[in-house]
Amino acid sequence: MNVPARQRAAAPTAVVTGAGRGIGRAIVLALVREGFDVVGIDVVFEPENKKKGLFEVKERVRGLGGRFLPVGGDISRLEDHDRMLDAAVGVCGRIDVLVNNAGVAPLERRDILETSPESFDRLMSVNARGPFFLTQNAARRMAAQKPRKDGVPSSIIFITSISAVVSSTSRPEYCLSKAALSMASTLYADALAAKGIGVYEVRPGLIATDMTAGVKAKYDRLIAGGLVPQGRWGLPEDVGRAVAALARGDLRFSTGAAIEVSGGMAIRRL
Repeated sequence: MNVPARQRAAAPTAVVTGAGRGIGRAIVLALVREGFDVVGIDVVFEPENKKKGLFEVKERVRGLGGRFLPVGGDISRLEDHDRMLDAAVGVCGRIDVLVNNAGVAPLERRDILETSPESFDRLMSVNARGPFFLTQNAARRMAAQKPRKDGVPSSIIFITSISAVVSSTSRPEYCLSKAALSMASTLYADALAAKGIGVYEVRPGLIATDMTAGVKAKYDRLIAGGLVPQGRWGLPEDVGRAVAALARGDLRFSTGAAIEVSGGMAIRRL
């Protein structure tokens, strides 16, 4: 995506963090299929690597006939935020959708009585503090833009987790970081409603990604035992479809909503 903005078709633009793999990759592809130009941000930036990461995603988007701009950056580094968003605006002219997807799990699962301050600070920095301030920066830019003539609404989407509301005492810092991000979504929904920017939360459940590969056997057993009413692992594409619906504006009168993509794990059952 290197054509100057003034020469390009005025497609809506989405910025997706953590775009190089897993859920982020699926979100990018879902948005491209909806006609969005996508700016993908990831901490891993390897232009020579076409088999995985941002540049594999770029090749896949090209095959779909879409436009994708890879941008390297670490959302936990606030000093990176202007550069990342400037790159999006410089090429695409504006930002219509921000998807806060990037996040990390603990390097090691430990009981709550053994959680280290270092792990706590790492997760809060990447999963909560970084997205909060990236959203602040992007929202200021979005609020200053004129509404799109094609009716595509401005929106901000936070990818949290079922762990925002479900206890997991072997990774408390992850739960706390996602609960904080969930409240950030609520706060921004309240603050930005009058500015015409919808804000939504998507809560994935058990999604088959690199992040969950290490606990696959455990959750295979739990799913077989009925943990997930729909009886399977979620796929990154399941989350991508939910994000695409929100970005299209299908739920434009539902700002502040939390959409769970978990196969029914939130259902209270006897």
